[in-house]
Amino acid sequence: MSKVSVFDMNGKQVAETELSDAIFGIEPNEAVMHAMVVNYLANQRQGTQSTLTRTEVRGGGRKPWRQKGTGHARQGSIRAPQWVHGGVAIGPKPRDYRYSLNKKVKRLAMKSALSVKLQDSNLLVLDAIKMEEFKTKTIVQMLKALNVEGKALIVMPEVDKKVIKSASNIPGVKTTLVNTLNVYDILNYDKFIVVTDAVKKIEEVYA
Repeated sequence: MSKVSVFDMNGKQVAETELSDAIFGIEPNEAVMHAMVVNYLANQRQGTQSTLTRTEVRGGGRKPWRQKGTGHARQGSIRAPQWVHGGVAIGPKPRDYRYSLNKKVKRLAMKSALSVKLQDSNLLVLDAIKMEEFKTKTIVQMLKALNVEGKALIVMPEVDKKVIKSASNIPGVKTTLVNTLNVYDILNYDKFIVVTDAVKKIEEVYA
């Protein structure tokens, strides 16, 4: 079990907690994390790109000149791919880029990403995030007190609209819940800030 400090919103250490080595202390598997990131990005693609084929481009219904005797190459339509304003021969069409990985790979990738954050000292545990009103300044002050620079991912155990709305105005800061946590976000953000109750939920889910 790895011991880490627990801080309050003012940046003061208020306690210590133990993190499960089975989740936060494994040997990171880079290949699995890469596969998970590629899968996540592929699943985000809309797949709505589309080009017009020669049958879909307007015009071109008449043969431009007769088949023989003109000295030109034979042509059947001015909307064939080799013509300006012609259709696209082998262009993209709407498709679904989604695919899935098995559960063992997903779990290993998540544990690897969490372990990387702890090993790189980029994991911060907070006792709680409590806000009485919607105020971005409160989150900014909290991040300064914790010496957080760059991008930060704040993980909460449950929805708190005051925290979510207040943090959404800060560039490079994102809030998420345990049930929507993903490997891409963990690796993409410099600091991983997690509330103690969220740590317990993560350990319950991935134990």
